[in-house]
Amino acid sequence: MTAPIEPSVRVLLDPDWASSSLVEDVRRGLSQHPRTLPPKWLYDDRGSELFDEITRLPEYYPFDAERSILKEHAYEIVTASRATTLVELGSGTSEKTRLLLDAFTEAGQLTSFSPVDVSERTLRDAAALIAKRYPGVHVAAVVGDFTLHLAHLPRGSRRMIAFLGGTIGNLYLEERRAFLGALADQLEPGDSLLLGTDLVKSADRLIAAYDDARGVTDAFIRNSLVVLNRELGADFDVDAFSYVPFWDPHMERMDLRLRSEVPQRVAIPGADVVLDLAVGDEIRVEISTKFRLSELAAELEHAGFGVTSVWTDPMDEFALTLATKP
Repeated sequence: MTAPIEPSVRVLLDPDWASSSLVEDVRRGLSQHPRTLPPKWLYDDRGSELFDEITRLPEYYPFDAERSILKEHAYEIVTASRATTLVELGSGTSEKTRLLLDAFTEAGQLTSFSPVDVSERTLRDAAALIAKRYPGVHVAAVVGDFTLHLAHLPRGSRRMIAFLGGTIGNLYLEERRAFLGALADQLEPGDSLLLGTDLVKSADRLIAAYDDARGVTDAFIRNSLVVLNRELGADFDVDAFSYVPFWDPHMERMDLRLRSEVPQRVAIPGADVVLDLAVGDEIRVEISTKFRLSELAAELEHAGFGVTSVWTDPMDEFALTLATKP
């Protein structure tokens, strides 16, 4: 039996990255209209637990839809990519990615796997488990922010970059275009991107997925205020807000907000911000853009990719697109 190769972990984030980045995001986001908070601050330990619970809700289809595609088509995907290195952006526990790793192992292609995530603890735990499960594969984890550290992706062999879960939909149009362009600039000819995207569907189906009967998504979105209270000494009354998810048909995205139900003044001393909210004022915490395949292909081509193949689940609710750098 092949002995596991000890995983490596490269830390690119400064120790004070989270606190300084949070302050910057709060100052910028809460001073504009509509007021916004980046969704990355949802994912503290409690937020990650809640999101894990969301993926198992009967109303929330994206997780199972994407997993069904990987179960059915992972071998086709990895052989079409001809990659020997797999890089996963925003990897978390890499749960679904193990379907790709199994297919890479079956195909005899994979020499290295590089998960990238901002959570060092989660990354170290996942890297150790993956190194044990796939002996002979070098696991080179990177503690970094995929919006900041694309230039540090591993090089030296044909790569497939996996960006799963529909996370690309959390980026605004300008951010998405900038990210895809920057990623294409860092890849070599023959490298590929495996992109998971949620597809446009009925508003009722979408709203149900983001407004579940148990209120788990409500608690998840409210957790952003809990994070600000804990990390920046803010005095948000979490119960003074209502959760407002709605479908924006013009932008074709879900818009998840918190609405103030009372007039309130909120102090955020850690960011030197005082926030005055009237009844009905809202804070946008997350967007989740839904895609049409023809428009997605145009975006990828504009960024410098060529679409190689597209796979969808049986209900055509979610897609995995393999796009290659020419």
